[in-house]
Amino acid sequence: MRKLIEFDEDTYDKLRQLARDRMGTLQELADEAFADLLKKHGIPVDLKDALRKSARLDQSPATTAARSRAAAGKSKKARKSAG
Repeated sequence: MRKLIEFDEDTYDKLRQLARDRMGTLQELADEAFADLLKKHGIPVDLKDALRKSARLDQSPATTAARSRAAAGKSKKARKSAG
């Protein structure tokens, strides 16, 4: 998808020079900048990021604490039956 973004002349010149210095393109700079912006605001950039974020939400502190308590309860039962 193509969209137009307008830069003032000085900013455009600096971006072009940065792209040249990095041996890349202005498009690559824009891709990196927008990915960083989305990441800063917690918006997944791609499916892989969305899955990671979803997995982290499943491991929220309340869920993790509940799992720890359940595991502790199971280990106490195991010790009682073994002893």
